[in-house]
Amino acid sequence: MSTQWEDFFAIHLPPTDFEDNRSLLREFCERHERHGRCIVLITSGGTTVPLEYNTVRFVDNFSAGTRGAVSAEYFLEHGYAVIFMHRLKSLEPFTRHFSGQKLLDMLDIQERGPNTTITDIALRWFETQAESEQYQVSVLKKVCDIAALKPDSVDVLAPVLLRYKAAHAAGALLHVAFTTVSDYFWLLRAACECLASSGPCAMLYLAAAVSDFYVPKDHLPTHKIQSDTGAPIIQLQLVPKMLAPLVNLWVPSAYVVSFKLETDENLLIPKARAALEKYKHKMVVANQLQTRRHRVVLVTPKTSQEILLTREEVHAGTDIECLLVGEIVRRHKEHMQLEGVPEPVPEAPLHSPAPR
Repeated sequence: MSTQWEDFFAIHLPPTDFEDNRSLLREFCERHERHGRCIVLITSGGTTVPLEYNTVRFVDNFSAGTRGAVSAEYFLEHGYAVIFMHRLKSLEPFTRHFSGQKLLDMLDIQERGPNTTITDIALRWFETQAESEQYQVSVLKKVCDIAALKPDSVDVLAPVLLRYKAAHAAGALLHVAFTTVSDYFWLLRAACECLASSGPCAMLYLAAAVSDFYVPKDHLPTHKIQSDTGAPIIQLQLVPKMLAPLVNLWVPSAYVVSFKLETDENLLIPKARAALEKYKHKMVVANQLQTRRHRVVLVTPKTSQEILLTREEVHAGTDIECLLVGEIVRRHKEHMQLEGVPEPVPEAPLHSPAPR
């Protein structure tokens, strides 16, 4: 007799790039396992629930992926290899520092004489569409020539760029993107299959905001829902809880950390403990919507530990993820020791910690 999660996979097809991503995941895990590095799978951002097969409308949530993107940088500093499984177009490690207009605000236009403004060069670019590729490249280079980094932005950009280059030079960061809740579950299971052989050295940091409700594929209308037929009646079903097979079947030896977000403080810790009792994983990071940027509670079956930024730390721009990841890494090391696994010693550090 099949389970709900098995039925989910039977109904929903994998994403179109699934096999490519699975190959990347397998190679990444095998390489870092050989090199003696702990691997953390970070899930980040929100999943969507399509309301049509040819999707125009969908149910989404507010998650921008901040927690996961920031945490990835700190796990890299602690020497972990990071699989960053994120919602497409959500925040990502390193580039998160320059989202929106921030990067453009760091650039200045250099004085280059007549006919070298951005407008002039843009017009010339459109005029060269029929020209050779070499000539088009020469025009684009002129755009680079007239844009320069502001002197006061060097101190902001340089440390981030150095950490980004170091992580990628070490092959320590793998990006895998999802959009829908079914994409997410297919990729999550594939990542777990690749991590299973790492045993207690693997960690799962499940920070993605996964949809609680969905419309099964066989109930979706094929085309866009039309408004001229009146208000649609949409019946949502509960999404299967994948923590159960994940903990018991896919990665039974891994250190699994889930997240619980609530708006009611009175529900936060009881629901975190209920999840631990039900799924038997290692930790729940409990956070309240209104205070999540400066307060979290680490809940285990026997303990709870509050991590709270001081007023001075908040004003200084300290990331709570710095403290959160540091404590989770410490506990992961204890977990490996209890499992009789010596702490892996990487062949070389991934990169130096970022200046604060």
